[in-house]
Amino acid sequence: MLFSRTYKYQSNMEIGDIKSKLLGKHVTVHNLDFEVFEKDRMLKIIPHDEQNDSFKTLPITHIEFNGKGNATQVIVSSKMRKIDKGGPLIVMTFCVFMLVAAILFMVLGKSDYEYFTYVLLGLSLGMFALLWIRLESGYFDYIRKLRDYIKLQSIA
Repeated sequence: MLFSRTYKYQSNMEIGDIKSKLLGKHVTVHNLDFEVFEKDRMLKIIPHDEQNDSFKTLPITHIEFNGKGNATQVIVSSKMRKIDKGGPLIVMTFCVFMLVAAILFMVLGKSDYEYFTYVLLGLSLGMFALLWIRLESGYFDYIRKLRDYIKLQSIA
């Protein structure tokens, strides 16, 4: 979906070595603790947000391994927690409805609603830009930092 990210790369380490380096470790990103554990032949990185006082959108990260001869393909996929999806989806839906309304006013309303159309279009794009900037500095930054940590641990 829109908030999911997948990253693939090759490592010279074996699957067992990578798992032993990551399994059971705690990663701290922006003063928030993430724990690595194994479930269903893959590793999961889950945030511990009990100490979190503010609203944050956090990812759940899955790490899968495919052995390819001497190398290992590492697939890191992150998705938004179900509990965190509601807010961004509501804001995005609201922005899309405002954008559609602005386009309809522009096409059907002619010059009668020109000022209103531009205000509605600006509000829609402005709200979407603010949402995306907030996600880039929070949610997607968590994903980037977790991905970099995994890559650093799996490089021989």
